[in-house]
Amino acid sequence: MPSTSYLIAVLAIVFTITLALRAAPFAVLGRLRGSAIVQKLSLWMPVGILMILAVSALHGTMTKDAHGAWYAPLAVAVTIAVHLAFGRRTILSVGAGTAVYVVLLNTL
Repeated sequence: MPSTSYLIAVLAIVFTITLALRAAPFAVLGRLRGSAIVQKLSLWMPVGILMILAVSALHGTMTKDAHGAWYAPLAVAVTIAVHLAFGRRTILSVGAGTAVYVVLLNTL
């Protein structure tokens, strides 16, 4: 087991690096706020990240459970429909899609 001073030093270094990496974008963003690239990234990056998360989650779900392979796309369709029909309320749409998936998975 490493000594206490070694662990404290490692934690201090990790804390400093993490704080610097999280603060750096905010320090630079002030100068780049008017940039067209930053404006496009702010529009498309959240959508891209959510798309990557959705595809990876659906791929994992559909390949591991052949019986429920169609439950996930159906839940995604419900999520999209609720999101568009009820004024783009994220909590409502994600909750409805999750509920549909859980019900289908546990009843059929």
